[in-house]
Amino acid sequence: DGEAAIEKIQASLPDLVILDVNMPRMNGMDVCKALRSDKTRDLAIIMLTARDDEVDRILGLEFGADDYVTKPYNPRELILRVKGLLKRIFHFQDNPGASEYIQVGPLSIDLSRHEVQIDGQVVELTLTEFKLLSYLIKNPGRIKTRDFLLEQIWEYGDGVFSRTIDTHIQRLRSKLKEAGKYIKTVRGVGYRFEKVD
Repeated sequence: DGEAAIEKIQASLPDLVILDVNMPRMNGMDVCKALRSDKTRDLAIIMLTARDDEVDRILGLEFGADDYVTKPYNPRELILRVKGLLKRIFHFQDNPGASEYIQVGPLSIDLSRHEVQIDGQVVELTLTEFKLLSYLIKNPGRIKTRDFLLEQIWEYGDGVFSRTIDTHIQRLRSKLKEAGKYIKTVRGVGYRFEKVD
């Protein structure tokens, strides 16, 4: 059940959780939300559900899931998604490289430390949100299409929709507060990072 899941996850701190939406005592959406507000906030989460409703997909992503898979699913596809998400996590952990620090107005991002601050205050982002911001901020003024972002961040296309990008961008802008205005929507195409005075 959901409550037991939270206890086990907090005790063992796994790299990734595949979280079913329909669980007794506490559903997967609420578990996901709880995990995003504690020491497990950076945990990779894939939501798994029998419901193929787009509203449920978006809701899962808004609660902080990094990905969403509907039943029935192809086990190979699920493994591909797990590998893709873990690859992104360990790329950031194992590739510190030289410190890449970018400052735009009140927004500062340390790419090597996976840290974002606004006016010196740390902003907690999921791995997906951080990767989105990284791709946009490293290419200021350049339009990144939804297809490009889907390919770079999720590394596959099947079952991932452009609305997924839109939902993550919306959450990212909300977390960046006033600095969210730097992420511009290019209607029908995608997004670009642009400093606005």
